[in-house]
Amino acid sequence: MAPAGTASDTLDRPHFIGIGGAGMSGVAKVLAMRGARVSGSDTKDSPIVGALRELGATVHIGHSAENLAADATSVVVSSAIRDDNLELVTARERGIPVVHRSDALAALMDGSRPIAVAGTHGKTTTTSMLAVSLRTLGLDPSYVIGGDLDAPGSSALHGDGEIFVAEADESDRSFHKYAPEVAIILNVELDHHANYASMDEIYESFEAFVDRVRPGGALVISADHPGARELTARVSGRDGLRVLTYGEDEGADVRVLAIQPHGLTSEVTVRLAESLGGAELTFTVSVPGRHYALNAVAALTAGAALDVPADELAPALASYTGVKRRLQLKGTAAGVQVIDSYAHHPTEIAADLEAIRGGAGEGRVLVVFQPHLFSRTQELGTEMGEALALADASVVLDIYPAREDPVPGVTSALIIDAAARHGADVTAEHDRDAVPELIAGMAKPGDLVLTMGAGDVTDLGPEILARLQSPEN
Repeated sequence: MAPAGTASDTLDRPHFIGIGGAGMSGVAKVLAMRGARVSGSDTKDSPIVGALRELGATVHIGHSAENLAADATSVVVSSAIRDDNLELVTARERGIPVVHRSDALAALMDGSRPIAVAGTHGKTTTTSMLAVSLRTLGLDPSYVIGGDLDAPGSSALHGDGEIFVAEADESDRSFHKYAPEVAIILNVELDHHANYASMDEIYESFEAFVDRVRPGGALVISADHPGARELTARVSGRDGLRVLTYGEDEGADVRVLAIQPHGLTSEVTVRLAESLGGAELTFTVSVPGRHYALNAVAALTAGAALDVPADELAPALASYTGVKRRLQLKGTAAGVQVIDSYAHHPTEIAADLEAIRGGAGEGRVLVVFQPHLFSRTQELGTEMGEALALADASVVLDIYPAREDPVPGVTSALIIDAAARHGADVTAEHDRDAVPELIAGMAKPGDLVLTMGAGDVTDLGPEILARLQSPEN
């Protein structure tokens, strides 16, 4: 068995298994920008892999023992990599240290002022908002995000500034590895059912994350979300921890006074507590929906915790215009807008549908939904169906398994039946290739089509647009 490896002394020549993944590619990119000789492998080529190659990384397509260089100083893995992966087996046989992605990211944050963004939903958006707005202010942060801002490979950057912004993933408890100066917790809900059996386990995990905040650091946490309020009660009073709350609650340190939607943007007014200067600020959030507006307020509060002037950071937040797969407009054809959504948890589905409803005007909202993971569908399928009832019509695909094996009796029918019980217009479609034709027959000028889910449903957006543009439509 290879030693677990302390990341700081093993990252000179790292090899990443699954280097093209959203989380892995970001860590690999920052290491490459810092001068490490990065190599890796993935199952397929992609624009993200191309961006890494442009930085000098050696990337192999397909997994093979031969991919592992003789002088590799570590093999970096995520929780998605199976124990029987050929490259991982070879690393263990050769005694090469195996480093988890979270340990590598923790090593990258050493020597900086880290902001770690946690929560069941909204991590990618909030991390991105901070990265973009801090760059707009010229603070040149480093960042690692779970999604691309714009071009492939834009999920991460090494900056010369002292701030490092990163997502903190609770799904496998890997966020316990970080030691942030500021921790953001957006919400706390039960998810990742393969790793957590109850809300008590979730709370214990988030408490362990809070315990990692550096002495004298701050916890920025929602004052509105029930799970976040419970966590606040559990951690308040801990020595050396400053707790800053945000939200619409009257007692919030950064209180939201108003969220005014304007099509696919919002205008937000907040009042800061006297301890943060006491100012009242109004600023624009350039993406739709209350949940994104509240993410922006979380970002503003975290900046204030690091003494970034709130009256400068607030207008800079408007420079964030979205992340790929987070209500990303893929195009318009035949008067129909096609938008991609990463939402896969009932809360996220409902929030994105409510946000899009505000921008749909007289048009209908049509959803192509692909459930993600058998375990999540088993636990939350009913709630997913209830959330889909917010759409005017939905097409539900088979479950995207990702890393999981099938579970007997768990299918998309759990979601479809629940949606139908709530009066939804819902259609099952087992043939993914039939979706563009099906949607072209349903959509009318003025409608919005959402491809929704964390799997490969995102690839259907361009296919739907092409079908809408075809002469026979």
